[in-house]
Amino acid sequence: MSEKNYLAARVDWVNEPQTIAMAKKARELMAQGIDVISLSLGEPDFETPAHIKAAAIKAIEDNFSYYTPVAGIPELREAISQKLINENNLQYAPDQIVVCTGAKHALMNTIMAIINPGDEVIIPTPYWVSYSEMVRLVEGVPVFIKAPLAQNYKITPAQLEAAITPNSKAFMFSSPCNPTGSVYSKEELKGLVDVFAKHPEIIIISDEIYEYINYESKHISIGSFAEVANRVVTINGLSKGFAMTGWRLGYLAAPKDIAMACEKIQGQFTSATSGISQKAAVAALTGSKEPSIKMVQAFERRKLLVQTALEKIPGLICNAPEGAFYFFPDISSFLGKKYNEKIIETATDLCLYLLHEGHVSTVTGEAFGDENCIRLSYATSDEKLIVAMERIKNALAKLC
Repeated sequence: MSEKNYLAARVDWVNEPQTIAMAKKARELMAQGIDVISLSLGEPDFETPAHIKAAAIKAIEDNFSYYTPVAGIPELREAISQKLINENNLQYAPDQIVVCTGAKHALMNTIMAIINPGDEVIIPTPYWVSYSEMVRLVEGVPVFIKAPLAQNYKITPAQLEAAITPNSKAFMFSSPCNPTGSVYSKEELKGLVDVFAKHPEIIIISDEIYEYINYESKHISIGSFAEVANRVVTINGLSKGFAMTGWRLGYLAAPKDIAMACEKIQGQFTSATSGISQKAAVAALTGSKEPSIKMVQAFERRKLLVQTALEKIPGLICNAPEGAFYFFPDISSFLGKKYNEKIIETATDLCLYLLHEGHVSTVTGEAFGDENCIRLSYATSDEKLIVAMERIKNALAKLC
């Protein structure tokens, strides 16, 4: 019997995340002694703040090493509830909150809790790589709305209205957005809310993991609009804003019935997340935000550095991101060009070319739903970014 006979059909429905695939290729070249600068992973290069680490150490020393409630320890759920009230004008009680093993886990819990086979989930494009695959894993149908660079990668109310059908069950988006860095303003969100107000059957899943990394204005949560507040699932976590990627701590805040369903599902999959991480999360949410503020200031400086460099590269077209730590330039002018008889036919080809010729790791826009773009992360040092931009410029100049 062949190996394929052992595998479930869903394995063929889902693709490996290109962010992880490109990081893997970069590590393979690094293992060969090649100096590769990685701009492919979305991970802050800062250390977790000291007071958060101290809380984790204290939890270990206090022998806080046993199973916790599936939905999270009471003090963390209370801290999250207060954070959402005070910072986001979101009214979620502690029993409407489920602590998960990362925001990705929170998203998957939500999708599993509300989507049946054949249900449609509307997703603005470009989108984070896992949105569509999560929907497909539960046999839902992703419905994409193209948001071009000319619209700063944001959809319009008219586009949203046109995408809604009798099978529409949910809408899923991120603001600030991965991969574009675009941020929906209060006015833009209100335009979408006015559409949703006419369709009370649609659940809104709002991924706000990059909330703190916002350069232009105060973050606005779509759940703060009264017209839709009772059907918004707010997804967040500590990985980006607190430099805690490896701690695997995310959460969802949802209408009570959805939160209970997610807790039930999580109880059969992973149960509770690490108690040590939960204690650290309490310290993060209730303690000083000064380290996070300084980190965001560094990201903004890097954004300007990279933007200045990209604008000097002929053929690249990019927006000015308002949040997160990515650029998503349009590279379509390079498609069809070649180097050493190798034709660059796709954005994936260009990423591989930049990796092998320029020794810079990026991610194809095809992974995010836009075949004419690539994603660059500037979550690395200024020094590396300066070198990486020069390498990209020189590599692209060789194409003809």
